[in-house]
Amino acid sequence: MSQIGGSLESVTLDGRTFSVAGDADSNRKIGGFENEVQANGDGTARIIKTRVPFSLDGITIGIDDDNGDHEFLQALADRNTQFPLGLTYASGETYQGAGQIVGEMQVSSQNATAALSVMGSGILTKQ
Repeated sequence: MSQIGGSLESVTLDGRTFSVAGDADSNRKIGGFENEVQANGDGTARIIKTRVPFSLDGITIGIDDDNGDHEFLQALADRNTQFPLGLTYASGETYQGAGQIVGEMQVSSQNATAALSVMGSGILTKQ
């Protein structure tokens, strides 16, 4: 089977679907554990497991000012709770989870896009 790469096709945030810039390269971490190996004095080692949230970085979505997209995204960021989200990739695969917008979110007037990152608890799962 061949591997298929490419940008995200769309992102759905709290039920609202956004198109993604065709040249955007996002990074996905599905969550779970990150491991570290630490040495013991007798030459053996132990594994230290740290639970980590899922994260999506480098998402560049289309913004329609007439549709109030920037205000919608800011309202999501202002919430004290996570919201449902879905991601559809060029391969046709879709992932889902519940998360929150993190870090700085800016809208480019030249490109009519917003760059954002999302993180959430639990595991980002494939549908």
